Amino acid sequence: MSRVAAVRVGVLALQGASAAHVNACARLGVEAREVRAPRELDGLTHLVLPGGESTTLHHLLTLFELWEPLRERHRAGELALFGTCAGAILLSRGCGGKPPTLGLLEAEVERNAYGRQVDSFTRVLELADEPGPSAGLTGVFIRAPRFVRVDPALHVLARLDGEPVALETPGLLATTFHPELTAETHFHRRFLALRAAAV
Repeated sequence: MSRVAAVRVGVLALQGASAAHVNACARLGVEAREVRAPRELDGLTHLVLPGGESTTLHHLLTLFELWEPLRERHRAGELALFGTCAGAILLSRGCGGKPPTLGLLEAEVERNAYGRQVDSFTRVLELADEPGPSAGLTGVFIRAPRFVRVDPALHVLARLDGEPVALETPGLLATTFHPELTAETHFHRRFLALRAAAV
């Protein structure tokens, strides 16, 4: 718990469910601040890129001059990043051309792979370190992307029907679902325990 208490967390608040991530961190005893400008990255060790619409998020990150500072601070080993749903798309190596991505996570994604908003669903996840579904640990999938190519060096944290839905590597965590929309704090706890790593 000492490591969790030591982190300084921000949640990107340009679009998407930023308040739900702030609340998830609060349940772990960590105060997270909303980030809308480059100066608000100062002092942070961790930043959440929430869900939303990935093309819009890219546009807003560029408009508010956050795109390059995020990439540079992560590559310098100063900032760990957690991307959920659209945030995972932005972290990835690519998603078929649009939107541009940060290219930090060695995985490619397919956008809206599970269908439209009306096709959203909640399912019990299979934790990679535990055989079979994990009781009580669920994922909320809303216009969710799918990891279609994953570097073998990445650590798969969770699967759905055998496919990876949560990935981790030093300084990065990405989920194709919305962990902030459940009471479970498993993935936020893992994120807060991550150390930023230079690329």
